[in-house]
Amino acid sequence: MKIVFITPAADIRRNAIYRLGGSFYGRSNSITGPLILGRILKDAGHTVEVYEELYKNLDFDAIKDADVFCIYTMTSNATRAYELGDIFRNKYKKRVLMGGIHASSKPDEALKHADQIIVGEGENAILDVVEGNITDSIVYAPPVKDLDTVPFPDYSILKTPCKVANVMTSRGCPFGCIFCTTSRMFYPYRKRTPDNVIEELQMYKDMGFKYVNFEDDNFTADKNRAKEILQKMIQNDLIFKETFFFGRTDMANDEELLALLRDAHLNRVLIGIESLNQESLEYIDKHQKIKDIERCGNILQKYKIKLIASIVLGLDYDTKEDIRKTVDFCKNINAYQLQPAILTPYPGTPVYDQFVKEDRMLIDDWQYYDMMNVVFRPKNMTPWELQSEFFHAVKEFYSFSGAMKMFKIFGFEAGIRRLGLWIASSFGMSFFKKKSNKEDGNIYNQLKEAV
Repeated sequence: MKIVFITPAADIRRNAIYRLGGSFYGRSNSITGPLILGRILKDAGHTVEVYEELYKNLDFDAIKDADVFCIYTMTSNATRAYELGDIFRNKYKKRVLMGGIHASSKPDEALKHADQIIVGEGENAILDVVEGNITDSIVYAPPVKDLDTVPFPDYSILKTPCKVANVMTSRGCPFGCIFCTTSRMFYPYRKRTPDNVIEELQMYKDMGFKYVNFEDDNFTADKNRAKEILQKMIQNDLIFKETFFFGRTDMANDEELLALLRDAHLNRVLIGIESLNQESLEYIDKHQKIKDIERCGNILQKYKIKLIASIVLGLDYDTKEDIRKTVDFCKNINAYQLQPAILTPYPGTPVYDQFVKEDRMLIDDWQYYDMMNVVFRPKNMTPWELQSEFFHAVKEFYSFSGAMKMFKIFGFEAGIRRLGLWIASSFGMSFFKKKSNKEDGNIYNQLKEAV
């Protein structure tokens, strides 16, 4: 059979301006799940193609001959995923499977647009489902016990642009922040052996990749294991031009780890600062103190590790003043980039259950559940005010003077990237203001009218 995997992108993410901004924020890559599942099917003799709609529009004429369409869902792309599922089933009369975080949280909803839903990790179920050996409408796939048995992603089946190889050295997270989906999807927390990780990295080096993303929720959760991987990367000359990873503020307590991260070129890290309000940190179950944030922010620059500071806007204990204080802090510690994330109540998380119980949900179209749009009623401000704070944070952080500072601290490439984000953020602000005044039912106008 011919099987096509698609990771959809919401309407706004296929917009030319959004794609321009995304090109400055990071480089093209691909979610590893479809590349792993595709390899399993390819090894079984099937023809497989994988598409990331974020980077290139689908050519329906090129894929309509597929026998099976496998659609990967996240909450923000669920609306588009359902649209594609309906097209493939109703127009082309094809078989459609859905999986991923959103379909796993809302299988009954997703089943209205697909023939079968795979809930959980698909490695142990995909072949039997595709070949018809499992016919249940909703298939509950058991988690993989030994991650070293999972085949490496197959990038030869990817048909859309990709400059960065993604690596997951673990699944899940030992922490459980109330807004996090992946710690629920990938449970329990499991780790690959360092040698298995090194083998995959060697494959990417041989393929000519210059950039790598470690996609673990928290690569440095097990510091001794992280050190072993880093030491083996250095010993085997598996050093890439730039390697991104997710970390926590506690990594700042281990300077041996920081030195190894620097020497192995893991030089771009996203850390969840979230808030400088300790009450908010307790509310989201972050297990993090203000002093941890301050120490981490100050020490990363010493080791030339670029900090992408992630903050959450709209927490129940935060005011507008708290948000602006946190943005100023990120500027003062010379954060390389800012990821201002509007609190988003994803299905399957405690914060979603809380807001549903309190009748605070405002927007029910999943495409707006993307951490850039307000979909609930905040406690300490109106929905419109919170949405405005998001754009204010972007405007305040991505300034021309900030870009000039990046040139001095991190060099030409970092400065150019910040200049691009400054330009893109200016377009975003203009778009927001224009849409909010247009009474056509768009989300920004809805938020402006909401009380």
